Amino acid sequence: MAAEAKFHVLAVDDTLVDRKLIEKLLKTSYQVTAVDSGTKALEFLGLNNKERNPKAEASAHAEVNLIITDYCMPGMTGYDLLRKIKGSSSLKDIPVVIMSSDNIPSRINRCLEDGAEEFFLKPVRLSDVNKLRPHLLRSRSKPDVHKRKAVQEAVSPDRTRTRYSELEV
Repeated sequence: MAAEAKFHVLAVDDTLVDRKLIEKLLKTSYQVTAVDSGTKALEFLGLNNKERNPKAEASAHAEVNLIITDYCMPGMTGYDLLRKIKGSSSLKDIPVVIMSSDNIPSRINRCLEDGAEEFFLKPVRLSDVNKLRPHLLRSRSKPDVHKRKAVQEAVSPDRTRTRYSELEV
């Protein structure tokens, strides 16, 4: 668990009870910063509507490994926050997880299609939190993705197996 403690999760929820629950579930394994609105999340990440600060964006990108946000919030929804993060050149690779009390398939699909890694139904449980780990690990190793893919292709069974269809009889 000590290695995972290095991961930093930004939790965004306007409801105090839900925010505290997320914090409690995550704090045992991760560093957690909790804010109560999408606007405050963008400020924390250095991505404000008023002015863009590339230095703040770059440093925030290095700090935050995953964002988990409520869908229904006043002002800016979790979906709006997702779109702003995915629209930022420096933040777009940070995994975003959306959570909601409403089980609305069209909403879930729209969030997943537009870049959310997961969609959790509230109340969030420990089993949901355990699903975050692969996304955190992937966010840490993003630069090596192409290199790893090339290695996997080079040693995959399809590449090392003799192709009998190509042999002349």
